[in-house]
Amino acid sequence: MSIFPIALPTTPPLRRSLLSTLAIGTLALAGCGGGGGSSAPAFFPTTPGTPTAVAPAPAPAPAQPADPAPSVPPGRWTVGDLHIHTMQSDDTQQISTLDQVLAKAFDEFGLDWAALSDHLRLSSYDNDGNKLAAQIPFSEGMAKYQVPRIKALQASGKYADKTIFTAFEWDMPSHDHGNVGILTDNPMSGAALKAANQFEYLFTNRDPALFPAADVAAWGQKAGTGYNTHAETLAAIAWLKKNYPDTSYLQINHPSRNPGKYTIAQLREMNDLAPNIVFSLEGMVGNQMEPDRGGYNSAYIAANLPSRTYGGVDYLVAKLGGTWDALLSEGRRIWNVADSDYHFTVSQGQYSSGYAPGEYARNHLWGDIKDPKSLLAAMRTGKLFAVNGGLIDALDFKVQGAKGISEMGSELGAKPGEDLKIIIRFKSPERNNFEYQLGSGRFANVKPVVDHIDLIAGDVTGPELPGTPGYSRDTNPSTHVLKRFTRSDWKLDADGYFTVSYTVKAGNNQYFRLRGTNLGTDVPNETAGGEPLPDAQTTGTDNVARFNAINARNYGDLWFYSNPVFVKVSAQ
Repeated sequence: MSIFPIALPTTPPLRRSLLSTLAIGTLALAGCGGGGGSSAPAFFPTTPGTPTAVAPAPAPAPAQPADPAPSVPPGRWTVGDLHIHTMQSDDTQQISTLDQVLAKAFDEFGLDWAALSDHLRLSSYDNDGNKLAAQIPFSEGMAKYQVPRIKALQASGKYADKTIFTAFEWDMPSHDHGNVGILTDNPMSGAALKAANQFEYLFTNRDPALFPAADVAAWGQKAGTGYNTHAETLAAIAWLKKNYPDTSYLQINHPSRNPGKYTIAQLREMNDLAPNIVFSLEGMVGNQMEPDRGGYNSAYIAANLPSRTYGGVDYLVAKLGGTWDALLSEGRRIWNVADSDYHFTVSQGQYSSGYAPGEYARNHLWGDIKDPKSLLAAMRTGKLFAVNGGLIDALDFKVQGAKGISEMGSELGAKPGEDLKIIIRFKSPERNNFEYQLGSGRFANVKPVVDHIDLIAGDVTGPELPGTPGYSRDTNPSTHVLKRFTRSDWKLDADGYFTVSYTVKAGNNQYFRLRGTNLGTDVPNETAGGEPLPDAQTTGTDNVARFNAINARNYGDLWFYSNPVFVKVSAQ
């Protein structure tokens, strides 16, 4: 993450003509799209001390009863975050103690699970922000401070019903950041903490003198001397696969934030080496309160358009037919997630970074989640949708054929020419977490409204082989919006869900996925033909006005993305 001083450069005006309104403190965000697919987000004036409720659009008439619901695997919908920093990361500016971070995640914003992921660097502070006499490897700080406090809280009954575990954010050699979780058979046990310590020794440039001499002798040589090659990253993944094949993961964080950090061939290599470990991409990135949305602060030139966010979403995922679609076209089970990357929201009255865990970015995950290991198992299934700003809080997305029903992350078998019924049901919350002014605790009573949902389809053509030109293919030309649904298409069912269905003929092996937004299809500087446009920098020398403009920018531009449903077509 990066921080921004009070003096910011002057750039062209913001995409919305709201800065002048924000500067006098009279704006709240209506958060509803145009329904007809062409209008901009609506804003309305209000007195900051008395937020005004937004009247929701008239509810469509209830639909006829739907088909009987199919039986589903045991589990429930849960919400969580896999990328959260505490005071043990030096760049958090010592804003929130561990206890305060957990309180935000669970008490204030209602998460069910969370992975703490402080930087795997030298750490200068304990859980409470007390300066240490000397810097220590973070894995040591995890063992001395973070894990004992989490265990003490849960043993006392606090968060006893929540799933909490410690991971770390690794500076991947030659790449950017990745969240690494090493659970072992007993997460946060002595063995798990020792594994994290060993990983830090082997796969960073930490001085061996910082580790116990007996361990260094037993662990042997580091993976590399330069800490700067893709081969070293592959060596770390191979080590995880050898030692913790079922109880570890590596998630690629904010993949396009810095230009040139990954090629798709390298992403394929990582997934090929350990598909059970490298299976998730943080496409809906955190640090959304940065002036450069997501902290994507490379130069604003045409060459860096692939290193922008688009509606707060990494280009890798947001680009229709782009890198994520290219990976899905091989049938790879690589899932998109949304995280907070929380460091702090504002600091020293000058800097802004990101929202608290659960405040803006939320992963909705289905599973029988009881502990970190069952959470990891649920993540691997891919039955997950990721949301920013509370655009929706429930989604059923199914493909039904003669052989049954498949959901996000799974595969349906079908015969050529068979009818496939695609079923979409969703809800939005009564209000999201938009406050005005930022940090005031006063919610603007905004009920988010979905403008449209895109049903996206792409062909699955099979795996690309190393050493062939296809291994560097970073597009899927077959990907397209199969159908765009608006409020004129969906109906309200007896359970309070908006529901719509669509029937297609099974043809090629395919996948289907969804994205939805509160924006119309052609909003100046936001969308064009339904596709999100690159996010612009939000600037201004008045700090409070800038913070409020960033917050309004984010809540005026909301998206959700589902994971795909695969369909395998065969004559049998």
